Amino acid sequence: MRIAVDAAGGDHGPAVVVAGALDGARRFGVSLLLTGEEPEIRGAVAASDAAGVDVLIEHAPEIIDGHEQPAQAVRRKPRSAIAVALDAVRDGRAEALVSAGNSGAVMAGALLKLGRIRGIERPAIAGYLPAIGGMTLVLDMGAVTDPRPSHLVQFAQMGSIYIERAFGVADPKVGLLSNGEEPSKGNQLVQETFPLLVAAPGIHFHGNVEGNDITRGVVDVVVTDGFTGNVALKTAEGAASLINATVRRRLTASWRRAMLAALLRPAFDEVRKELDYAEQGGAPLLGIDGVVIISHGRSNERAIASAIGVAKRSVEGEVPGTIARLMATLEPARQSAAAAGM
Repeated sequence: MRIAVDAAGGDHGPAVVVAGALDGARRFGVSLLLTGEEPEIRGAVAASDAAGVDVLIEHAPEIIDGHEQPAQAVRRKPRSAIAVALDAVRDGRAEALVSAGNSGAVMAGALLKLGRIRGIERPAIAGYLPAIGGMTLVLDMGAVTDPRPSHLVQFAQMGSIYIERAFGVADPKVGLLSNGEEPSKGNQLVQETFPLLVAAPGIHFHGNVEGNDITRGVVDVVVTDGFTGNVALKTAEGAASLINATVRRRLTASWRRAMLAALLRPAFDEVRKELDYAEQGGAPLLGIDGVVIISHGRSNERAIASAIGVAKRSVEGEVPGTIARLMATLEPARQSAAAAGM
């Protein structure tokens, strides 16, 4: 299996992305296709431990800046690292893409070059948030800020398939994010979506869940609009940083506490690891006809390596193909509903 990696993406430059990709390739037993400025990539490979890793490099001299309009930038710059990596996935030279670059450009490029799975109305970004006893998958995390109820139903179906196929969670429970558990709670979007999820095939709908239920692990999958999901993600990241900083400050306030902290360091390291975004690595863009993993712009080596694992699990779990098969079984019902509405 070969994973295409946008080596030009991310806040820390090719050196960090390449080092992380090489580590991930060794850990998960995959090959790499690195795209970006070839001289920079070769320098980063030479400075890292590339022993035993099958690496191809494809020159991509164009850069998509953060201020550019994503769809236009992908069209105007066909030799950008994002575009070249997506071409490799489309043409079968790689099985998946990992990018910590401009997420808008990744989404626009994926839609343009790979396309949506037939029957999927909008793609969604699915990411994990820490929960008691494990993690909770939340989607959408930013792809669709103003979805329709039918979009949230498809998010639930895609999220269920992803967590089951990629992580082996049997019969995952789905919750609809609201401001109360009662079916009558929520804004107009939530209230219109609730009965559709009750009747939707392919999911185990638990009902409404509140924000604190995400970290309690009440359900396996939480669906919401992309605006709310992105705010939840950033809030969770900020809370984790606050907890880590506060604990560190309090435990070093005196020499006695510092000695106690030294004894408890292994436990604190485990806590920090559980709350660290780098352990998740990247979030799949579900609904695209291919495996696309979007990583945080500030991803370090560990985050990129973890994203390689996310990509591999998505490919091995045949996530896009399983979503496509579900959509195909629902096509007659969609056509009947469309005809009835005309």
